[in-house]
Amino acid sequence: MQKNHAKRTALALFLLFAVTVSAQAAKIAEVIPIGHTVGIKMQAEGVLIVQLTEVQGADGTRSPAKEAGVQEGDVLCRAGETALHSNDDLQKQVALSAGQPIKLTLERGDAEKSVTVTPCRDKTGAYRIGVLARDSLAGIGTLTYVDPQTGAFGSLGHGICDSETGVLLPLQEGMIIHSTVSSVQRGKAGEPGSLQGEFSTEKSLGTVAQNTESGIFGTMTDDSLYSELQCVPVASADEIKVGDAEILSNVDGDSVQRYSVQIVKLYPANDEYGRSMMLRVTDSQLAEKTGGIVQGMSGSPILQNGKLIGAVTHVLVDNPMEGYGISMEKMLAAS
Repeated sequence: MQKNHAKRTALALFLLFAVTVSAQAAKIAEVIPIGHTVGIKMQAEGVLIVQLTEVQGADGTRSPAKEAGVQEGDVLCRAGETALHSNDDLQKQVALSAGQPIKLTLERGDAEKSVTVTPCRDKTGAYRIGVLARDSLAGIGTLTYVDPQTGAFGSLGHGICDSETGVLLPLQEGMIIHSTVSSVQRGKAGEPGSLQGEFSTEKSLGTVAQNTESGIFGTMTDDSLYSELQCVPVASADEIKVGDAEILSNVDGDSVQRYSVQIVKLYPANDEYGRSMMLRVTDSQLAEKTGGIVQGMSGSPILQNGKLIGAVTHVLVDNPMEGYGISMEKMLAAS
């Protein structure tokens, strides 16, 4: 990395559909719909086990972590009394063990467990426990709304999950940063497209405080994306109707445009997959540009009859012209 220069990265954030039903009514009467892409960087609280691996040693092949009962999707929190905040922390504790047993405290779902792992040497002489782990994620998504009174924002409409395990990333800290769309990989049946975004880590827009199944939430520290925009009323779930609607999306450069869609189906509040609505892209300009809904558009605000009704969350892999949305009532309840 060059010093004194912004690091620009092209990444696509996969749309991960994981929303839950909430009976809590939205309490915010109006917000500003945004629709601009943002770079999202998140640091995990702990170390997420993505894969269990085999350690090739002089005496054969072993997987100490698997033998101890560690599972993919576990989040390692402590080694002995030492908190684990990163892969480096874990590797350091394994190296310091010199092959002696290590007590690992981990979270599995809502439960906390302790296991004892005995590292073994690989062929290079380094101590290993046989895991691939992740401590952070980065990508591009769409900012859904901002409450100008408090700076509170919501984005994505779904949680940020590990792509290998599907586990919701436990958040230690996060930030959103200014992004522009440099190119688009068009979606087609069986192959979801994606927005390719460029963002600078030197231009932070806000901090992420929550990573939930209904979106990520936090506080804006820079109002440049919304200082000249107006609030609109938030619709309750029962105001959403089958019929014409619009989405706000940033699929080219720094520009947010309105695109026509149709709400083609509504789902009950207790839908097992957390869906609030199905929508279909009817805008020829968007269809030509992106092929429909693509990765990175999750969080795009959906408006109907002058109200903010929800956000795009997911694309149908077999038909990128259609996708799912979460109601704004449900998204605000999660915040």
